[in-house]
Amino acid sequence: MTRPNVIINAAMSADGKISSSQRQQIRISGREDRSRVDALRAESDAVMVGIGTILADDPGLRVKSPALRSERIKKGKPENPLRVVADSQARTPPQSRVLGEGCLLAVTRSAPPSRVAELEEQCQIAVCGESRVDLLQLMEILSEMGIERLMVEGGANLNWSLLQVGLVDELYTYIGGMLIGGEKAPSLVNGDGFSMDFPRLKLISLQPMDAGALLRWRILRGELRPEPCNEL
Repeated sequence: MTRPNVIINAAMSADGKISSSQRQQIRISGREDRSRVDALRAESDAVMVGIGTILADDPGLRVKSPALRSERIKKGKPENPLRVVADSQARTPPQSRVLGEGCLLAVTRSAPPSRVAELEEQCQIAVCGESRVDLLQLMEILSEMGIERLMVEGGANLNWSLLQVGLVDELYTYIGGMLIGGEKAPSLVNGDGFSMDFPRLKLISLQPMDAGALLRWRILRGELRPEPCNEL
């Protein structure tokens, strides 16, 4: 299957939490890491999140730096990468900041037609799967659109689904100097979790940054468990 190179980028606390048990947005990283994330976003052809991230944080997913946006334009690229949302039931609020030109919403055939029609006025719609977004099909669609580098910015369930079916190539984790705790607080990867044949990672680099450290990992392909597509 032809697909984009997929990078998961996330910030987590020293105890592996990406948010609190109340699912509130927490600033884990500092200025240097936020600049790095903006640069990584500018280098990508598309940025992807799950519906949970949209409902919790309402991210815009656009490049913040005017200089980086200008550099993209000089290279003949759109000002911002394509914004992709995995939203099986078309629950994205019509006022969400992610919507607009340059946004692709991946829904399923079971999504309410009225909601799909409403959102289609503000973004491009891709139908993938019956009741949960078929990630393999979505990757093929993105590849056909010319997307070669896809940056994933959460959340924990989307991270799990992508990892489970072997669609992730690299993992960037900023580990902040803080503790969040909480049994119900989301970690970097949620879902059912692996019970055997745990995916193995190769550490590519470790860089002190702000009050924490940035770790860059490569997924070792031979160690991934063969699984049927887990749809969102």
